[in-house]
Amino acid sequence: MFARSMLRSAGPLRQSIRSYATEAPSKSSSTPFIVGAAAVGTGILGYTFLGNNKVAADAPKPSDDAKYGASKIGDGSKAFTGGDQGFISLKLAEVHEYNHNTKILKFALPDPEQVSGLSVASAVITKYQPPNGEKPIIRPYTPINDEDVKGYLELLVKVYPNGPMSEHMHSMVPPQRLDFKGPIPKYPWAPNKHDHITLIAGGTGITPMYQLIRTIFKNPEDKTKVSLIYGNVTEADILLKEELEKIENEFPQRFRAFYLLDNPPPSWPYGKGFISKELVKTVAPDPKSGNIKIFVCGPPGMYKAVSGNKTSPQDQGELSGILKDLGYTKDQVFKF
Repeated sequence: MFARSMLRSAGPLRQSIRSYATEAPSKSSSTPFIVGAAAVGTGILGYTFLGNNKVAADAPKPSDDAKYGASKIGDGSKAFTGGDQGFISLKLAEVHEYNHNTKILKFALPDPEQVSGLSVASAVITKYQPPNGEKPIIRPYTPINDEDVKGYLELLVKVYPNGPMSEHMHSMVPPQRLDFKGPIPKYPWAPNKHDHITLIAGGTGITPMYQLIRTIFKNPEDKTKVSLIYGNVTEADILLKEELEKIENEFPQRFRAFYLLDNPPPSWPYGKGFISKELVKTVAPDPKSGNIKIFVCGPPGMYKAVSGNKTSPQDQGELSGILKDLGYTKDQVFKF
């Protein structure tokens, strides 16, 4: 059975709203983010991809690797090898406008025959030294292209107010360069590692979830069932919806997505408001149902309400919030 039997219902699920306060954003984070569900439907909403126009601009002369402090690599088949490998300076090859505050940046790998070297799930670290800054800006990103694609990696980058890395990346034009290091391992995935996984994402927290989703559904041997709860402020803020709907249409018995908006349009058929226990209980398998896993990725306020925050990148911290209240254990939850 795909989660609860209520997933088969075509009508909306009415839920009480559980409010919670999001934490104040840091200079490099987004504005407060709220997700939830007052009503959720299982139908598919038609959605048009918001733009794919290449940015035209005069490109400055690319900076050399020495200026960026990047290391050279050999002729291996993988650009990123981890371990003691230093930062690699990658040239920006293309920029595409995605929506009102998000761009796709395509960076060329040092050798067009190389793959990135990332595993699933893993990320890369970007580094930028501001001209007048004392310390470099370092931020993690999860590429959106397949790990076996040769010659490039693509980042989906949302610009945040007072976000030094995202503002810098949105100002870049080809063939400027940026330093990268990786792979940064997150959660080691293997086909059929779990019978059913539930992904709870907010905003750009969808990128590691999408990495898992596309890996699972491109592998015919992997039969994992996937439920996604994905929240944003407005419909225009939803990322990768076209790709997610394509997978949902192809695998309707194994993948369901539930979209939540803080400010939905009048005709919005999905959820509105805050995440509630009832929504999670309906979408996710019962904590006693067997080999399951719940993944969480989003802004601090969402972590606090749903699962509790991580103590550090290496320490998942204690489980709290909605998931603990519903009876899930720390071992059943992974916080990206």
